[in-house]
Amino acid sequence: MPAPQGLEPPSEWIQRWAHLVPPGASVLDVACGSGRHLRWLHGRGHPVTGVDRDPDALTPLRGLGEILCADIEAGPWPLAGRTFGAVVVTRYLWRPLLPTLVASVAPGGVLLYETFAAGNETVGRPARPDFLLRPGELLQACAGLCTVAYEDGFLDAPERFVQRIAAVRLQEGAAPARHRLAPPL
Repeated sequence: MPAPQGLEPPSEWIQRWAHLVPPGASVLDVACGSGRHLRWLHGRGHPVTGVDRDPDALTPLRGLGEILCADIEAGPWPLAGRTFGAVVVTRYLWRPLLPTLVASVAPGGVLLYETFAAGNETVGRPARPDFLLRPGELLQACAGLCTVAYEDGFLDAPERFVQRIAAVRLQEGAAPARHRLAPPL
C-alpha cells in the first residue's frame, strides 16, 4: 500500500546524491507538491524553500521553511536572482524553466533532477511529449554544470522511463572537487 501523499519516502535518486548538497546549504524544491523532499532535506539540516501552484498541498508545509504558492508556468519566476546550494526537481518538466533552474544553482551547489522520459507513453502517464524528456535533453540543459551522474532508462515498480541527473556548479578558481560516486558510509 503506498504511503499517504506527503509522507512517501524521497526519491531514491535524491537520497543517493544528497551527499553532494553542501552541509547546511539552502535547498529549493521546485514543484514540491506535498513536500516529501522538503521534509527529508529539512530533517538533514538544510534550510528549505518550496514552490508549487497547489495551495492545498502547501498548507501542511507552512513553518517548515519558505513556502511559495506560484504558478511558475503562467507567471513570473518568484525567486529571480536567487541561488541555492541545491535545486531539486522530481516528476516535473516545464522546458522554458530549465535555464532558470540551472542558473539557480549556486557555485559549489548541485542540481538533482529526475523526471519522465520518452518511452513512458508505452507504460503509462505522463504520455504527452510535452511532459517527456527527449534522449539526452537533460544533459544538454545542464551543459554549464559538471555532470556527476546521469541516467536515462527504464525503472520497475512502478514501471516508468526516466532521465535523472546530479550536476554540480563548479566554484571558479577552486581546486578540483572530489564528487563521490557513492554516498559516504
